[in-house]
Amino acid sequence: MDKKPYYITTAIAYTSGKPHIGNTYEIVLADSIARYKRMEGFDVFFQTGTDEHGQKIEQKAEAAGVTPKEFVDDIASQIMGIWDLMNTSYDKFIRTTDADHEKQIQKIFKKLYEQGDIYKGEYEGMYCTPCESFFTSSQLVDGKCPDCGREVQPAKEEAYFLKLSKYTDRLIEHINTHPEFIQPESRKNEMMNNFLLPGLSDLCVSRTSFKWGIPVDFDSKHVVYVWIDALSNYITGLGYDADGNHGELYKKYWPADLHLIGKDILRFHTIYWPIMLMALEVPLPKQVFGHPWLLQGGGKMSKSTGNVMYADDLVSILGVDAVRYFVMHEMPFDNDGVITWELLVERINSELANTLGNLVNRTISMSNKYFDGIVTNTGAKEELDNELSLTAIKTSGKVAEKMKELRVADAISEIFTLFKRCNKYIDETMPWVLAKDEAKKDRLAAVLYNLTESICIGASLLSPFLPETSARIFAQLNTTVRAYDRLDIFGEYPSGTKVTETPEILFARLDIKEVLEKAEALKPAAAPDTKESSSEIAALEDTAIDLDAKPEITYDDFAKLQFQVGEIMECKAVEKSKKLLCSQVKIGNQMKQIVSGIKQYYSPEEMVGKKVMVLVNLKPATLAGILSEGMLLCAEDADGNLALVVPEKNMPAGAEIC
Repeated sequence: MDKKPYYITTAIAYTSGKPHIGNTYEIVLADSIARYKRMEGFDVFFQTGTDEHGQKIEQKAEAAGVTPKEFVDDIASQIMGIWDLMNTSYDKFIRTTDADHEKQIQKIFKKLYEQGDIYKGEYEGMYCTPCESFFTSSQLVDGKCPDCGREVQPAKEEAYFLKLSKYTDRLIEHINTHPEFIQPESRKNEMMNNFLLPGLSDLCVSRTSFKWGIPVDFDSKHVVYVWIDALSNYITGLGYDADGNHGELYKKYWPADLHLIGKDILRFHTIYWPIMLMALEVPLPKQVFGHPWLLQGGGKMSKSTGNVMYADDLVSILGVDAVRYFVMHEMPFDNDGVITWELLVERINSELANTLGNLVNRTISMSNKYFDGIVTNTGAKEELDNELSLTAIKTSGKVAEKMKELRVADAISEIFTLFKRCNKYIDETMPWVLAKDEAKKDRLAAVLYNLTESICIGASLLSPFLPETSARIFAQLNTTVRAYDRLDIFGEYPSGTKVTETPEILFARLDIKEVLEKAEALKPAAAPDTKESSSEIAALEDTAIDLDAKPEITYDDFAKLQFQVGEIMECKAVEKSKKLLCSQVKIGNQMKQIVSGIKQYYSPEEMVGKKVMVLVNLKPATLAGILSEGMLLCAEDADGNLALVVPEKNMPAGAEIC
């Protein structure tokens, strides 16, 4: 029997910078849904990717001294790296700079123009560069962008427009006749009452004020604006062709079963996107789900305020599945969630370490202690076993009901209800007491079998959400994940199976003080207060003398810094940068690559052979698309002239500076 296709997408991440945990939440949520649908037996195609065009990218690349393509290549690789770190099982990672995508965008734009759904006009309004959006004066909030709160600037330019008004009534009818199209319900009401019912203005879909975009092939002054470019990834990634020569993936998987997006971009996905599809005579996606935000300590994460937590930092301290658990389980269905280090530690200790980890460890340890690890179903049943087995076999149905509504947090809670029932069962049966009576040996074996079987059912259901943890549990129980259609049957664990001799700790209990210290150590040093303070390159290149006294530090603070003598073996100028040199520096028996903003003071030839002082343990950073693994120390005079700090005597490369 052929599996039923299921197509799920995330919004594509904007390549303006490294994604924070709030951005990462979406890919983890989508992954859990995709994995669950696969477990149910669906043929799943899971797409994610990156949105790589626009004025903001052009400006950031210019500030970094690189081309826009070099800039987005670097950020896209960071985003993909974090998605992979979080163990997400996407089938395709699309980039809007992919040649096949760009070709189709030009064809889509031209098709809509030729059929009269796009027309040329002139746009005048207030423009927000970070959001890449025009607003009328009435849409501004306190004179600022209604979406991000930043300053806006008056702008006027020739542009092409998409006729939203032509399709408004048809879209309203679709939403009214397909109540599942926009979820949760509150999001649908917002779109209808705030945008559709008051009436839509036509949408600007091209720009002339910047060049980093897909050119309109019949009008070279214009580039295709973000809405048509980015939103169309959901069909171009499957092989949609504007001429009708669609690829097999498109024929198989479109329309999408689920677009999973943040609530802040709901308007684009439930108004602009379906109208584009209507104009193209393409079926609309079945559902658009606008998930809430993950807030840090009650406020929206923002790189501009420094209020940001990153997935790789969290994972380095807590582990992948602990982070996955928190962001999925602590997010309400339609309200914003909160993440703090304190909450993370509390949930990990109480749920993962105590409820789950301790359960698995105790069960395996008792099997080894009392039966040399052999788990046997003796059939020595008592009345209180019924409640445990009934809870176990009903859990899959309860999880399925929650997942139908995308209530992922509630689904995970149902699984942990089973684990909590297992722990209660241990307290009720008291295996350590049964072990003292030889006549109750069969009963003791049955108790441990019932626990092992219940854990197998729970771990199978847990596998879409915490795949690594589930796999580790099954490895210790010497079995495999249970087939989905067998999860409502109790007694499938093979009697006589031997569990591992030494159970591993799934989740160690955390000390909040130690975690906070590690978290503090991960924070980057405050950036200089320059006009490009958010850019690592600008912070490096726009150096200036500062004679203000800095706060006193202790010897322990100083001891954290590792200074050594380095010898520059190779040096090259960084292309398209006015200030950067890239040096290969020998330090002892290792080689480090260091990028420095000293090009106007030293030529690459002068650098080779110099002995220099190096800050060795500076956290690596990517500058102008190049990894830098340390810092060369320089002195600066009042006129802004720089000079490398070099040892007075001939010291060997690697000598410690103390």
